[in-house]
Amino acid sequence: MVIVQQILFILLAAVAVYIFARKVGEIRGNILLGKDRNLTDHKSERWRNVLLLALGQKKMFRYPLVGVLHFLVYAGFIIINIEILEIALDGIFGTHRMFAVPLGGFYIFVIDFFEVLALLVLVSCVIFLIRRNGLKLYRFIKHDLDGWPRTDANLILITEIILMGLFLTMNSADRALQLQGYGHYSDHGNFWISGLIAPSMAHLSSTTLVVIERTAWWLHIIGIFAFLNYLPYSKHLHILLAFPNAYYKPLKPWGQMDNMPAVQKEVQYVFQPELATNAEPAPAEGFGAKDIFDLNWKQLLDAYTCTECGRCTAACPANLTGKLLNPRKIMMDTRDRMEDVRANIKKNGEFKDDGKTLLHDYITAEELRACTSCNACVQECPVSINPLDIIFELRRALIMEESNAPAEWNLLFSNIENNFAPWKFNPDERDKWTQALS
Repeated sequence: MVIVQQILFILLAAVAVYIFARKVGEIRGNILLGKDRNLTDHKSERWRNVLLLALGQKKMFRYPLVGVLHFLVYAGFIIINIEILEIALDGIFGTHRMFAVPLGGFYIFVIDFFEVLALLVLVSCVIFLIRRNGLKLYRFIKHDLDGWPRTDANLILITEIILMGLFLTMNSADRALQLQGYGHYSDHGNFWISGLIAPSMAHLSSTTLVVIERTAWWLHIIGIFAFLNYLPYSKHLHILLAFPNAYYKPLKPWGQMDNMPAVQKEVQYVFQPELATNAEPAPAEGFGAKDIFDLNWKQLLDAYTCTECGRCTAACPANLTGKLLNPRKIMMDTRDRMEDVRANIKKNGEFKDDGKTLLHDYITAEELRACTSCNACVQECPVSINPLDIIFELRRALIMEESNAPAEWNLLFSNIENNFAPWKFNPDERDKWTQALS
């Protein structure tokens, strides 16, 4: 019987890891569809961002209660899953609590610590579930979350509650068996949380307790493997991507656009025409981004890291005044476009033009025009995502490639081009207003 369980566990683990690795490879391929960008400078500052923003969740603590609860769920779930190492080794070698004897009393301390964290994670997830569905917060009732995104958020919370419940149930049945001195369930000492539950199971037979313990063990590890393979399809992929996203966070000032050398030279030639005489023709290149292929890989990584928390949208002044712009939707649309492109590649062996682009088919001109470039979305994002970078690139293509701008904007551009100022005044007469002061 034990050998059968070992074979089943190894097969389950191998299949789960293979499926996960294949999907991760697809996501990596999608991110690399973007243009290259070197973000490896100032390594010490980048590691600092990883520690503060990804691991320490610095931005979440701007809202203390929510920050603490989120930290408990995030850190607790990650730390508790260290236990998977023992579960995996037990599953492979057919042992039971392999580390109990070598670690002695420290093992009890570790399990106690895990159980307390499990209870805190369970309680925090219940609070988040009530908060998300009962309080009707502005950012949780937006229509961009209708359908799968809202279900995804609730499903993850419910899954974490079930996994923590299974962990405590498994330990409680295990402790009850230890107290009965049954089989290989050696008495390693009392557990804090499950030790309080175990006495209520004392009336159950050893056979029943073994069934409960083994069922909880199997459901727990199956749940972990299922969760692992669910992550790449969920907004909770940020659990993994928050770390590289924080490391590769651009260190330039917020809102600073990347200059285009060819455009810079053209502007320089306006002021210094003599430089244009011997200048080499500028290479033909597009302006901005029409599709994901025109964005850089960090911008695409941002889209996959998005937690869909909606803090960016809740802080967006354009959205709050009824405009179509929704920074969260910008990131979700970018990710959806990458997934559609991947499906196209898988179907055809390479990308075949599907007649769609990120600009217009996923994100409209009206959304982009509503952006005030205020950086509120960048300030609010807890995982260092910059929706404004994508908005800038799409709007740049809209205006410079398609000449698609409102009349008021075109008048502004014309004045700047001809008068070197937003106003329709001759540069030579710009100071005339001062004559009235003399």
